[in-house]
Amino acid sequence: MSAVREQLPEGRYGRSADEAADRRLRITGAVLGVLFLGLLGWFGWYYVVDSKISAEMIKFDVVSSTEVQVHLEIRKDEDAKGVCTLRSRSEDGAEVARKDVRIDDPAGRIDRVFSLRTTAQATSAELVGCTAR
Repeated sequence: MSAVREQLPEGRYGRSADEAADRRLRITGAVLGVLFLGLLGWFGWYYVVDSKISAEMIKFDVVSSTEVQVHLEIRKDEDAKGVCTLRSRSEDGAEVARKDVRIDDPAGRIDRVFSLRTTAQATSAELVGCTAR
């Protein structure tokens, strides 16, 4: 009985095509992974560092059928100025008030209540966003 070889003689035919393809695939994956992490870091840095003004709606109160009061807490760089947009909606989802409020106070943290005049009975209020000027 004779022994059967299952492998090619070592070193005789060079690297197999599968090994070369695997190596190229690993290198390509590593490069794409590093690029993705770099892009993610850049977007994160831009979002955190470049946002000079941010706000949070603490609460809202429907005072009457034509008025809503919104309590905002605003955090910003000292002496930075900006605009925050507030919106109120009725029960059916229609917008009944929109107001851009100017943030000109030089303080870094501001707690303030803003009034919105509505065109119909409001059931909600929201902070759409803030932008620095």
